Amino acid sequence: MTGAVWFRFRETLQKCWALSSLAAFVLLAPARGQQAPPPPPPAPPAATATVASAPTPYTFGGTTFSAMAEGYADYNPNSPATGLNGLQNFDYLANTAQLSFAKVTIDHPAAPVGFHFDIGAGQTFREIHYGNRDPHWFDHFEQGYVSFKPKALGGIEVDAGEFVTWAGSEVIESNSNWDVTHSLLFAWAIPYDHTGVRMLAPIGSHITAGVAVVNGWNNVYPINRGKTLGLTFAYAWKKATWTSNYYGGPENSGTTQGWRNLYDTEVLVNPSSAFSYYVNYDYGRNQAYGTTAVQYWTGLALAARHAIGKRYAVAGRLEWFDDASGFSTGTAQAVKEATITGEYKANKWLLSRVEFRDDWSNQPFFSTNTGMSRNQPTLLLGLVAYLGPGN
Repeated sequence: MTGAVWFRFRETLQKCWALSSLAAFVLLAPARGQQAPPPPPPAPPAATATVASAPTPYTFGGTTFSAMAEGYADYNPNSPATGLNGLQNFDYLANTAQLSFAKVTIDHPAAPVGFHFDIGAGQTFREIHYGNRDPHWFDHFEQGYVSFKPKALGGIEVDAGEFVTWAGSEVIESNSNWDVTHSLLFAWAIPYDHTGVRMLAPIGSHITAGVAVVNGWNNVYPINRGKTLGLTFAYAWKKATWTSNYYGGPENSGTTQGWRNLYDTEVLVNPSSAFSYYVNYDYGRNQAYGTTAVQYWTGLALAARHAIGKRYAVAGRLEWFDDASGFSTGTAQAVKEATITGEYKANKWLLSRVEFRDDWSNQPFFSTNTGMSRNQPTLLLGLVAYLGPGN
């Protein structure tokens, strides 16, 4: 075995050991056994692994393999009697260390036929599928779809299967976001995923548009005979992108009466290679079966990130979310949150973040060791290990 080959082999073993160590650490750490409350719709398009321009140890026959694991440890000074961090969808266990998820991604770009699978386990995967009627083995799939991109169609791609939503400014994997915890809008305003067919097409050099016909929000099996329509539109300038998304369709079990509608829009600006910010707005409304009453929710988020060299970054997020009817959180309330995050990237495959977050509501919503509070501060340490192209 040559020196170069042995060095690459040893480096790969070290990365595999780091992934397994992270998983072992959070799995063996003491954890609470309480069940989280049902999370409503939420989520944005998850980033897929890209194929390196030259063959790598992770690419075989044009198919790319990668793996990642996410874990966190947190402190909630409220010491909630429920053992849960209120309004935090994936990092909901308080005062403990936990494995969020570990997964393997298999990606083959459409040329003209391809496929993509995200397969894993952990509390994040359980939350994505919580409360639906799908068989439990679907809990291990974040995405699974086949793609068609014939050259004759000029860049149009069609996907069929289960895929993450177009809506939102964040994705399920926190390393592709700017903070450890996910935003209120991601957790409570939008869906995580859909199952059906979607088409995305470039229109000129600045515009991308798409249409989707899916079974609804966060379910593989349909809950009624209707379908949900999804529309997306994005316009890209040199240093900014404006995206708008709409989903509408019947979301009541066993009937096509009563629609749910969501409008989501975002402006992302990159003034420089080191600094970025975005503004995200959501408005949703739902009509239950057998009533003329309409429930609605709306929210606004502002976030920014500044990179300091290649290893460090700081980020912040401010949000306001009005769940006027209690449809999303189970309580009619207006909620705000502020988050600040420090980031250190040890190398290409290990990312660490420290985050302070403060949530407050106009209702006594957050559990404490003595009752309920309108405020909840949390401190979190997040770790992400990644093995794949680029490292």
